[in-house]
Amino acid sequence: MRLRFATLLAAAILWPGAMPHAQDATPVPPTDARRAELDAVTRDIALTKERQDELRQEIDALDKDQATLTQSLVDAGAQVQKLEGDIDRAEYRLEGLLADEDKLRASLAARRGVLAEVLAALQRMGHRPPPVILVRPDDALASIRSAILLGAVVPDLRVAADAILADLRKLVAVRQQQEQERDRLRENATALAEGRERIALIIAERQKQRAASADALAAEERRSAALAEQANSLRDLIAKMETENATAVAAAAAAENAATVARSEGGNRPAKSLGAPGRLAPSVAFVNAKGLLPLPANGRQTRGFGEKDGLGGTSQGISIETRPGAQVSSPADGWVVYSGPFRSYGQLLIINAGDGYHVLLAGMERIDVQLGQFVLAGEPVAVMASQRLASLGAADVGGAQPALYIEFRKDGASIDPAPWWAASNVEKVGG
Repeated sequence: MRLRFATLLAAAILWPGAMPHAQDATPVPPTDARRAELDAVTRDIALTKERQDELRQEIDALDKDQATLTQSLVDAGAQVQKLEGDIDRAEYRLEGLLADEDKLRASLAARRGVLAEVLAALQRMGHRPPPVILVRPDDALASIRSAILLGAVVPDLRVAADAILADLRKLVAVRQQQEQERDRLRENATALAEGRERIALIIAERQKQRAASADALAAEERRSAALAEQANSLRDLIAKMETENATAVAAAAAAENAATVARSEGGNRPAKSLGAPGRLAPSVAFVNAKGLLPLPANGRQTRGFGEKDGLGGTSQGISIETRPGAQVSSPADGWVVYSGPFRSYGQLLIINAGDGYHVLLAGMERIDVQLGQFVLAGEPVAVMASQRLASLGAADVGGAQPALYIEFRKDGASIDPAPWWAASNVEKVGG
């Protein structure tokens, strides 16, 4: 009992500066302030110059052929998406621990009066201990009265002290868990910064190899922008691009030829994988890739295919709320037939997967692939903004987190992409 009271006394001495007043101790729900607190853990993560130099040397040591660079890019993209998912989960756990701390502090603050009574009782007992009967027999009556009083009060004090001590121990444990999560978060954030730097260096190396045709590509991109201004809809844009833009026409022809080859080699049987990682053309027909495609980004799905879009219609794709600056990867093999801004979609990327199938990605801040380029499923192709850029429906208005819009089309009509996603990816955005 004395040990517990001593512990409480020490807590009372050390605690007041850390414990809020009772009226300020209401548990704080997840808010912008809480998000800012979590963001602060990773905000200042930056690579040292030495580590940046090491990454450059690593990229310089790679074979500079297209297949090697593409495979390195896909591997780096997979690692970055894994780290983004790990960070999301760590932030969620840390948010829960911070909420637990708020509740414990509120509980302790609400019993500040009980703690004061316990300490006051101890102080009074220390200043005026009950007399000993054998030494002062004349105070026997006072001793009996004190014993009766202590016998009635001490059990209640013990219960109160035990409850407060249990909460204090929980608070210490929660604080320790928070530090562990913060350390894990910082480690993952550092690794994420390295992964993004590696991707940027590989993309820069690939673009350097394309410099010879830069003038021709720039002319085609200007032509694409002009066609986008004339187009009235996504269907109209795709049709114009694949009939009036030379690079897009060539990409569409390559996609159709690859799809024909893939069908002839694999028949109409569902594929077990997307093919060799170093492929330079789709080895699986898109229609046979159901259940295999990776989601282009980590995040929480906020709208599904066919759901109300808040504008009186239904959504023709799905929307995923992502981390600020999240990586976006291609969900399928194919050729880029459009890359640039388009109406309210923000930055729009259209990939021809062959057999009349197109994959559309919108809402990014930056696109890192070029018109006519072949991309692999899982290859990094774009980066999300730090906040929401464009709204594709009324339900998006007011959201702060960036949102990626994904749409699959077959012969110009939108289709439900759900059958194509790999099962593990569906679980990842099920929130």
